[in-house]
Amino acid sequence: MAKNPKDPTLKSWVEVPEHSDFPIQNLPFGIFQTEYLEPGAGVAIGDYVLDLTYLHEGGFLDGLRLPQGIFNQSSLNDFIAQGKRITNAVRLRIMDLLQADNPLLRDNKTAVEMALIHRDEVEMLMPVKVGNYTDFYSSKEHATNVGTMFRDPENALLPNWKHLPVGYHGRASSIIPSGIPIHRPHGQTKPPEADKPVFGPSKRLDFELEMAFVTGRENPLGTPVPTTDAEDYIFGFVLFNDWSARDIQVWEYVPLGPFLAKNFASSISPWIVTLEALDSFRTEGPKQDSPVLPYLSFEGMHNFDIQLEVSIKPENSSETVVCRSNFRHMYWNVCQQLAHHTINGCNIQVGDMYASGTISGPTEDSYGSMLELAWKGTRPVTMNDGSKRVFIEDGDEVIMRGYAKKDGLRIGFGEVRTRVLPAVSLP
Repeated sequence: MAKNPKDPTLKSWVEVPEHSDFPIQNLPFGIFQTEYLEPGAGVAIGDYVLDLTYLHEGGFLDGLRLPQGIFNQSSLNDFIAQGKRITNAVRLRIMDLLQADNPLLRDNKTAVEMALIHRDEVEMLMPVKVGNYTDFYSSKEHATNVGTMFRDPENALLPNWKHLPVGYHGRASSIIPSGIPIHRPHGQTKPPEADKPVFGPSKRLDFELEMAFVTGRENPLGTPVPTTDAEDYIFGFVLFNDWSARDIQVWEYVPLGPFLAKNFASSISPWIVTLEALDSFRTEGPKQDSPVLPYLSFEGMHNFDIQLEVSIKPENSSETVVCRSNFRHMYWNVCQQLAHHTINGCNIQVGDMYASGTISGPTEDSYGSMLELAWKGTRPVTMNDGSKRVFIEDGDEVIMRGYAKKDGLRIGFGEVRTRVLPAVSLP
């Protein structure tokens, strides 16, 4: 059987580069395809993908009571819906099979050749079918920065902000995996000097550095999920780029909130890192300096020390790191978010995605959007090639990366990278 899954000394017979995001202690789940394989489930290990369909059909996962064909699917939804008892058991079995001293898979040359595929040979797809998507607004620094820019600096936070995790329901159909380019969106904007709105491509396209959790369990309609049970509903996490057209957003968001400024695309990293893989990186969150209502109270540590960064790569140039932040900065933790989301009886579904909101830290280089980094266009950010950015330009590629590191153990998410194409020509 597998040893302690948190043991940083645990080694695999699969070669794992020193700074890899995917050691044997991680084993995130995703959906991949190749030139000769239809979409199916896999696990990342080092620079390779382990084909779970082959492992299951080859008998390597016998005894786990997995339904036939559970991995030979275009999403992880059915697998995740088996529940944590099963999904955790599968992850531990894979960990056992990959341990350096276990010959069962290691010495089966045919199985290794069939099941272990280099990541250069695979195309990563959406890991889940997202039925519902919610975006929160849970970074105090981000909310303060935005409030300072657009409202009264002395009262930057809205009156409700410290009393509940603010959120809105977004568009699930336009969530895409890393590597899929997006077109600059069209919409209505109203320049300050104009009397009426104008129509055209957004001139203030922005990224938002976020993380998102994926739910793996359903609750009946009318049944809230308490903070004490919330983690039982969370399967794992991905990196999340919540693209925003700031000029469209300013004109449309009153009175009902984001619409066309947000629903054109959101980009995610393709590997879902399980909650259990992140257990060693729990940390205290920011002090919540206003008492919360009882349904939002919690015990224990539900923030995670995950280092995050954003780079911009102009076309035909090198990338420039523009932001370094950390998931631990979130004022409202994931348990509070899910408890608030369901306190009115809202039912959640397997595969639903819940984004954190922009993750900004306390320093200027840790702000999680160009709106903040360039401070509403007044402080241009210089690229390595000497060009400057206040927002994202056509041809730019935005790259987000994240990992947790402690006591010699590194658990990473890979990356989400997206190139911005010019707006499509309209009739």
